[in-house]
Amino acid sequence: MEPRPRIDLTAEGYTAIYALSDIHGCYDALIEAERCVIADARTIPGRKLLLFLGDYVDRGPRSNEVLQHLCEPPPAGFDRYILCGNHDDVFLKFLKDPRANSHWLEFGAFQTLASYGVDAEYLLFQEGRSIEELGEAVLQAIPPAHVELLRSLPIAITFGPLLFVHAGIRPAIPLAEQTDEDLIWIRDPFLSEGPQLPMLVVHGHTPVSRPVFGNQRIGIDTAAAMGGSLTVLKIAGGEYTILTQAFERPR
Repeated sequence: MEPRPRIDLTAEGYTAIYALSDIHGCYDALIEAERCVIADARTIPGRKLLLFLGDYVDRGPRSNEVLQHLCEPPPAGFDRYILCGNHDDVFLKFLKDPRANSHWLEFGAFQTLASYGVDAEYLLFQEGRSIEELGEAVLQAIPPAHVELLRSLPIAITFGPLLFVHAGIRPAIPLAEQTDEDLIWIRDPFLSEGPQLPMLVVHGHTPVSRPVFGNQRIGIDTAAAMGGSLTVLKIAGGEYTILTQAFERPR
């Protein structure tokens, strides 16, 4: 696959940025978080930016509805960018080549497929279909707009000294030399050493019980699909605050 786009928004005059990550099929938490963002933004003049830092599918029950929501226009008064996460990337690769990317099925993919009406366990283990036949069933079930969304996701957003990515970066390596795999998969040494560059990295990917304000990094994956919450980080007026932590409703 071609490298994904990297977008520089430094010249944009946003008065507030709201970032959230690792939705993982938790549609109710997403809607609740967006409501909080919209309500908060009413008190702030000027243009606002809404950033999603990846992992929209797998584990949670409503990946289909999450992707459909992200295909629709952003809230009024907001610009919105939707970054790629490792789960989103592997899902897309599975659609292109199921056998080479069958490891996606170990990532909570059965829940994603069920949200599209595909019973992967039945097809593979009861009917004995091949992985390629499962891939065909998925392609028939998933709306083309969802596939196009997954293809279009950029890998990183820069905003002055801020870098927004899904997972992090390799410490002390210029951004231009980081691979897409680095940006959506890395944990250590980034988590322990920080970026070691003149920037603050806002990321998800590594689940924690509460947001982490670490060494030149802010981690906001608070495990929404594993009994945690969906954290919204607000950046405005030079301050970094947790706006809300939205929870998925039991179904």
